[in-house]
Amino acid sequence: MFSDLNDLYQQVILDHCRQPRNYRELPAGTCSAQGHNPLCGDQLQLFLRLEGDTIQDISFVGSGCCISKASASLLTEFAKGRTKADVEKMFAEVHAMVTTGQVEGDVGKLAVFAGVHKYPARVKCAILAWHAVIAALRGEAKPVSTETAEI
Repeated sequence: MFSDLNDLYQQVILDHCRQPRNYRELPAGTCSAQGHNPLCGDQLQLFLRLEGDTIQDISFVGSGCCISKASASLLTEFAKGRTKADVEKMFAEVHAMVTTGQVEGDVGKLAVFAGVHKYPARVKCAILAWHAVIAALRGEAKPVSTETAEI
């Protein structure tokens, strides 16, 4: 059973890596943020279109490892139509999950990253897009780096 679950998780990550959702620039975006993981070479830019506190659209572009791309793809799927508060709450849950392996709350498909905690260098890959979305929501202009963000 556990092996089947790991296989399923790997398939979800590979699918989102090979065919990332919402992978495009967003010309009508109202805010954006850049993220960089110098250890792995991951680089991304997130674009958001906010109406009030709600994310109407979100996308990303960039390059990086499979975990980084899949995480950004799943983040965009989760965040579309959600409020800033929803995304901030999920950031806390995903951050805790990728650093401890414990799944708290309803993280849905994002549970595929629970095993990342076993590989400390990959934690930064999995959480990069999340730090970038928080920076975008807060209007921070400085690019986010996994070497300066609290991972």
